Amino acid sequence: MFPEFHSDNLIEKEKTILDKMESNKQFIESLLGQSSFSFQNFLKPYQRIQTELGDFITEISHLNSVKNSEESQTIYSRLLPKLSEYYTDLGQNETIFAALLQIQSTDKNINPEQRKVLENEIRDFRLSGVGLDTTTKEELKNIRIKLADLTNQFSQNVLNATNAFALSLKEEDVAGIPESDKNSAKQSDGTYKFTLHFPSYIAYMTYGENRKIRKELYDAYCTRAPENGKLIEEILALRDKEAKLLGFETYAHLSLATKVANTPEEVISFLDHLAEKAKPIAEKEYVAIQDFAKSLGEEQIEPWDLTYYSEKLKKASFSYDEEIYRPYLEKETVIQGTFQFLQQLLGVTFQEVKTNVWEPSVLCYDLIVEGETRSRLYLDLEVRTEKKGGAWMHNWKPHFQDETGKTELPIAFVVASFPKATATQPSLLRPSDVVTLFHELGHALHHLLSKVKEAFVSGVNGVEWDAVEFPSQFLENFVYEPKVLQLFAKHYQTKEPIPNSYIETMVKAKNFMSAMGVVRQLEFAKFDMLVHKERPNESRVQEILNQVRKEVAVVTPPSYNKFQNSFTHIFAGGYAAGYYSYKWAELLSANAFYSFVDKGVFDLEHAAHFRKTVLEKGGSANAMNLFRDFYGKDPDIDALLRLNGIAA
Repeated sequence: MFPEFHSDNLIEKEKTILDKMESNKQFIESLLGQSSFSFQNFLKPYQRIQTELGDFITEISHLNSVKNSEESQTIYSRLLPKLSEYYTDLGQNETIFAALLQIQSTDKNINPEQRKVLENEIRDFRLSGVGLDTTTKEELKNIRIKLADLTNQFSQNVLNATNAFALSLKEEDVAGIPESDKNSAKQSDGTYKFTLHFPSYIAYMTYGENRKIRKELYDAYCTRAPENGKLIEEILALRDKEAKLLGFETYAHLSLATKVANTPEEVISFLDHLAEKAKPIAEKEYVAIQDFAKSLGEEQIEPWDLTYYSEKLKKASFSYDEEIYRPYLEKETVIQGTFQFLQQLLGVTFQEVKTNVWEPSVLCYDLIVEGETRSRLYLDLEVRTEKKGGAWMHNWKPHFQDETGKTELPIAFVVASFPKATATQPSLLRPSDVVTLFHELGHALHHLLSKVKEAFVSGVNGVEWDAVEFPSQFLENFVYEPKVLQLFAKHYQTKEPIPNSYIETMVKAKNFMSAMGVVRQLEFAKFDMLVHKERPNESRVQEILNQVRKEVAVVTPPSYNKFQNSFTHIFAGGYAAGYYSYKWAELLSANAFYSFVDKGVFDLEHAAHFRKTVLEKGGSANAMNLFRDFYGKDPDIDALLRLNGIAA
């Protein structure tokens, strides 16, 4: 029923991909040679061959991430430019585009899933510049090449500025810094090196007792890469030009063409509404930090004091230390308890199967729903030297039905870097590790429970950028529920359940000073949307940021703070006019989460409704419409406030 995953013969896999690209090109030519086009005779086989190629690519990219070697790096690097060329040529193919337009106007037998595939494909072809005249196409291509260069330069400038600064500190300068951070900073000559790399910077800003050094670090951090001010101006001008060539009013409108939100105004209204609710609470939190600092003799706190006193207040309010939770979170017990939880929550059973794996510690499960085997999941959770750090879900195969009516079942990998068991101690997780596991399983279930018959919108395929985190954020929220923790949080030696007081502390720690965190995110998101709504020069960019801070922020930074010059998410990453996505997806997940909590968490009828309206539908419809099908109305901002521990 499921193909086996083979981790050997990378050279053969590379040849398969190269051959597949060639055979796909020939197959597409034969499809285009038909006298007329329909979804069945063109888009069905077209999706199948592209999915087959994607599956082959996943095998190599996955192995390069989890079983990295010189061979995997070489082969993957060799393939990337060829794949890039293949997909670029495809996106610029006028004949395919003409065939899609003909299907749209003549094929009357299209169901809603197929219509979504067709709409997405036509939209993506248009966004790649198909249908434009040769001169405009060339101009668009040059803009994109220039933008790639400028955004890369922006990122490089931030990295260079970060690398260029270091403070060499003596023993008395590192008072208050935890031993683990001191060990990371210690040099061979006995001094301590603190830099602007985030782990080093935040360690000193959080624990460093020397106020003068905190200010020195803060000043260096917020004035990095001043040359990026001019680059921002150029990037925004080119993005504006790109949007107009493609027929959009502004770059913000272009960015939203592939997202759930419809207009920049809708996003700004959402952010303003959230700010209206969160800012008064954030102001109270700020006053609490100021009062606490005063009680310790600091009359006037500055931005470089904020993290330091916030941490001290957190410790004084309740002692939260992730380490004390680890004996209660033994990895194997957590995995089995998580499966038990998912069975109770969503009616999904995990059945272990023995099959080929790339590493002995990898586990494999079939997912069974209502007696039917629906999909397969591989779990690769332990840290290894040849494995990339971090955690992710990688979809190998989507659920779909090909042109002959044959159904393919989905397969996904969940990868993490949890501690390895030793000879004397099993693998013990931190609460944040459990959150990571739930988050990635949320992505996996979104993919694995799909019943969509069209590959391009099945599972996580085709889901809008600002909604793709909805199921993962939804699931991770349950980690803080006592009913859920009681299923698996048991001391690995005594088998005692986790004390309720520990759970209460965990929830308080999650929500500590959360309103200040919310308004900080809103400041970033609103600034991002506004600068992409116009074509501002460098000084206007600063004006926009100042105005947003006036409306949203509770801490006004000094005028020399040029945070925008290192905002790589939007000027060098994929979040341009999309930074709001974090909060947008959280809005959906909070409402869905509380709909379960308010029914006592476990309610199989409610779960079946969620499964059928959201998880099984993948990207086959607009995510907001799917949310409404489940929830019965628009999401309510109060649920998001409740999730962050903010009274509505």
